[in-house]
Amino acid sequence: MTASVSMPTGGVQVGSYDTYEQAQAAVDYLSDQKFAVENVTIIGSDLRSVEKVTGRLTMGRAVAAGAAAGAWWGLFVGLLLGIFATDGGGWIGSVLLGLAVGLVFGAVFGGMGYAATQGRRDFVSTRTIVAGRYDVMCNPAHAEEARAHLARFSLRG
Repeated sequence: MTASVSMPTGGVQVGSYDTYEQAQAAVDYLSDQKFAVENVTIIGSDLRSVEKVTGRLTMGRAVAAGAAAGAWWGLFVGLLLGIFATDGGGWIGSVLLGLAVGLVFGAVFGGMGYAATQGRRDFVSTRTIVAGRYDVMCNPAHAEEARAHLARFSLRG
C-alpha cells in the first residue's frame, strides 16, 4: 500500500479545517492540553498558487526600488568599513560613501533589470501557495486521545 498526500504512512486524520489558522489553533489547543504534539502533522491539500497584483511597475519605480535596496547594502558595507576608521570623521565618511555608492549602483542595476524585461512584466505582485483544506494527522497510537481533545476544542466555539 502506498502513502497518499492526505494520509501519510502511519498517520490518521483527527481533524480537518478550512484555514491554516484553524488547524494551527487546533494543534495549539492539543499542546495546551499537554498532548504529545510531536505526533501531529498539518497537511495542506488541494494546493493552488495565488498571485496578487499590487501595482504597476515603471522605470521610475524600478530605479527607486533598486536605489533603496542598494542604499541599504551600501549603508551596511559603510558601517562595516567604518569599524576600521581611526576617528569619527573617517567613520562618518565611510558610512556616507557606502550609502552613496550603494544608492547609485542599486539605481543603475534596478533600471537595467527593468529594461531587460522589455515590458513583458510591467507589474509588481506577491505570490503565495494556499490550500483548500488543512488536515491534522496523528500517529495512530495517539489518534483517539487527539480526537477526544479536538472534540472538546470544537465545542468551545
